[in-house]
Amino acid sequence: MASRNASDITGPAVADIDLSAVLAALNDPVRLGVVAALAQHDGDVACGTFELPIGKSSASHHFRVLREAGVLRQYDQGTRRLNHLRRAELDARFPGLVDLVLAEGRRIDVAIHAAVVAY
Repeated sequence: MASRNASDITGPAVADIDLSAVLAALNDPVRLGVVAALAQHDGDVACGTFELPIGKSSASHHFRVLREAGVLRQYDQGTRRLNHLRRAELDARFPGLVDLVLAEGRRIDVAIHAAVVAY
């Protein structure tokens, strides 16, 4: 597990992002909600600012799955761990995938939404 002192907790390189891993990571309503919230937010978002209907350890698990699949990048800034949607990298590797997944998530009315708390 990455140290909390690490400045950047990286996932796979763009060329190593696997489509099946990305789709598996996005095949969960909580993780899809996190991605939707990140896609709607202009900047990077701290883990603690998401309102998720799950416990802290479960949230950490979901963030790790997204990071290891290459969907997001995490980095520490002081005492906060920030999340960055790797949209440009995903669009370069799998053009249109993020838009398609977000549109499908809206179409099926994802049951669990992650919302970013206003700063």
